[in-house]
Amino acid sequence: MPRYKLVNGERIQLTAEEEAQRDQEEADWEAGAFDRAITDLRQRRNNLLSDTDFHALSDVTMSDEMKQYRQDLRDITVGLSTKEQVEDKEFPTKP
Repeated sequence: MPRYKLVNGERIQLTAEEEAQRDQEEADWEAGAFDRAITDLRQRRNNLLSDTDFHALSDVTMSDEMKQYRQDLRDITVGLSTKEQVEDKEFPTKP
């Protein structure tokens, strides 16, 4: 299916070179999908860990449930290799 661009309000079909460039841009974007998804997951995980950092202070006794929760958060990225796996990952419930 041909693609088009607007030039001065006129719809013009992309040249073969422009089509090839656009195809490459789309392939590059798709190739980076996992990296974008895992970066987002790690950022969300890091925020949740930060929210519980005060439990790890030396003058606080951390419960076993909190220790497990924090370990589950740290392990959340283990074994993930596809964007779909990342998107299906559920965060543990905070005790």
